[in-house]
Amino acid sequence: MAGDSVMSSYWRGLRDGLPFLIVVGPFGMLFGVLATEAGLAIHETLAFSVVVIAGAAQFTALQLLTENAPTLVVIASALAVNMRMAMYSASITPHLGGLPLWKRGIAAYFLVDQTYAASILDYEKNPDQTIHQKFAYFLGVMTPICPPWYVVTLLGAWLGESIPPSLGLDFALPIAFIAMIGPLLRTPAHRIAALTAAVLALCFAWVPYNLGLIIAGLGGMIAGAQTEVRLGIKP
Repeated sequence: MAGDSVMSSYWRGLRDGLPFLIVVGPFGMLFGVLATEAGLAIHETLAFSVVVIAGAAQFTALQLLTENAPTLVVIASALAVNMRMAMYSASITPHLGGLPLWKRGIAAYFLVDQTYAASILDYEKNPDQTIHQKFAYFLGVMTPICPPWYVVTLLGAWLGESIPPSLGLDFALPIAFIAMIGPLLRTPAHRIAALTAAVLALCFAWVPYNLGLIIAGLGGMIAGAQTEVRLGIKP
């Protein structure tokens, strides 16, 4: 019976993760296309997705690479974009922290926006689950999200090699960011953080090596946090 309950948790997670394919497919392909247009080989593009497996950080790093920014700046910018993962990790640790080290490693690697959001919501709705059921659910959500990310990235890279550079598909990069960020602006703190970051990014566009991006990101986070404090919003 325990095995059946674990498997049912996995299939429930798989069902809840399937709708995310609507987002994963187009963005993964877009990254593959833009990466090859930026000069990366197909195997380099695929390795990028396997190693980083974080769409926003990958697009950020790709943009900086196309602008010949120093490697240190590229890494620092990608890490700044992914700082939210530390909060995800702290939030999900009470649920999965008791797993063996190798299972925690799997959870840490596949902890992305979608797997975190779906899993933490399920854990709150079903607090009586065992740790094995919770892990099975997490793997179920991950299945239609992360492996397909690699596949569509590879497909996009193949398509990208056949697209003439003269088409200038780099215009799709800012559109991709707007599409990713727009649905997340649900609270006043989110909107003020985004507005502050946008204004600072424009004001500090003159800073060499796109360091204005990091300044804008830090300013946006500070503005958002202060908004929550002033409005009395508990984290």
